[in-house]
Amino acid sequence: MRKFYTGMSFFLMTFLPISSAQAVTDADIEALRNEIKSMKQSYEGRITELEAKLEVFEAEKAKAEDMKVKKESSIASGRKIYDNEFNPSISVILNGKYSSFSSKDSEISGFAVGEEGERGNEGFAVDESELNFSANIDDKFYGSVTAAIVREEGEDKVELEEAYVQTLAGLSLPNGLTAKAGRAFWTFGYLNEHHSHADDFADRPLPNRVFLNKSYNDDGLEVSYVLPTDLYAEIGGGLFRGDDIPFGGSDGEDLDAWSAYARIGGDIGDNMSWRLGGYVLSGESDEGRSTNEDAVIFIGDTDLYAGDLRFTWAPTGNQRNQEITLQGEYFWRDEDGTYEDLDTGTGAVTFDDKSDGWYAQVVYKFLQQWRVGLRYSELESPDVPAGLVGSVLDSGGHDSKATAIMADWTNSEFSRLRLQYNHEELSDNQNDDQIMVQYIMSLGAHGAHKY
Repeated sequence: MRKFYTGMSFFLMTFLPISSAQAVTDADIEALRNEIKSMKQSYEGRITELEAKLEVFEAEKAKAEDMKVKKESSIASGRKIYDNEFNPSISVILNGKYSSFSSKDSEISGFAVGEEGERGNEGFAVDESELNFSANIDDKFYGSVTAAIVREEGEDKVELEEAYVQTLAGLSLPNGLTAKAGRAFWTFGYLNEHHSHADDFADRPLPNRVFLNKSYNDDGLEVSYVLPTDLYAEIGGGLFRGDDIPFGGSDGEDLDAWSAYARIGGDIGDNMSWRLGGYVLSGESDEGRSTNEDAVIFIGDTDLYAGDLRFTWAPTGNQRNQEITLQGEYFWRDEDGTYEDLDTGTGAVTFDDKSDGWYAQVVYKFLQQWRVGLRYSELESPDVPAGLVGSVLDSGGHDSKATAIMADWTNSEFSRLRLQYNHEELSDNQNDDQIMVQYIMSLGAHGAHKY
């Protein structure tokens, strides 16, 4: 900077137009000094101003880079960071539909199904309207509460679906390690982590309805870890109370259920992605798992295994305009205990057998607001002992199957209308043709759904 002022003074002294005929006075010299001083002060003020702006820009850049690192870590783990300055996000999901069935009977032969897994009511119905509160508690924890308003047996009831706290990066856990505690839709297969309003169809496939009573959201703790690899890889597991189906009747003294899982995924080029996972959920029913309106009770050990696969492809490279999604899950259940059918009064019957089920679906977004989808699901029921012949657990050798076709229109991220047709064969000589018209409306701030 000193060189700059020296050069400027030399320039002015050298090229300042001074008449050779006019003598240089003290006033002229003083005026020149004042001009140089004024210019010096002006440049110093401008430099100080620019340096202050530079400090602000550098601070903002550092904050942005820090946030980028946190978000990239969040994306790699399949989670979303909620940076809402500790103000809660409040949302309401309005979910309703009209259903028409051709068959009055809806029992799934060979299985004792929980209330949530049953077909539902015919006609107009409000289906699990949800109220959600979520926010960063502080820099170390995130919390969320979701309550569902449902109608059961002619009465409106409020059910607590989720109420959990989850660790954030500020807790300084090892990078990629996250813990969640409370009640939540735990990691088991693909659909179980999602609320039903985020599904691609108006109802859940047969295996989810039978083996999980639509979804497993017991009380407990889950820990997950995203491995530091180029390919997305995550492992995790949890400990749970054991009160929810596929278990039930926990005495509360011990954690009667546990889970473990591992999944991998990645991108193929710029417009394709995939994820593959394997899961186990194991526990025991100490005091009895009640299903089918408390008519069937199971006491014993249950091991449930699952595998899932999801593949997405955006043919044009822009998934907002066009996308094809392939998705499937397979379930295998091993039960060892006793079943008692209260309707037949046969008493407790020893049961040790296996059952399985699967579904596969494809959804095609052919325009930005329009999608169509096809889903097929099937169950293979177990062989029952003589003491249970004639009960709801006796399938008579029939394997239930269902086909669903849907089309939906999404006006925005807050509203969706859907038309769906189902054809179900849940027992011998029972064909049920179903028509469903559904609306899903979101009010308020609602976080992005998982992959």
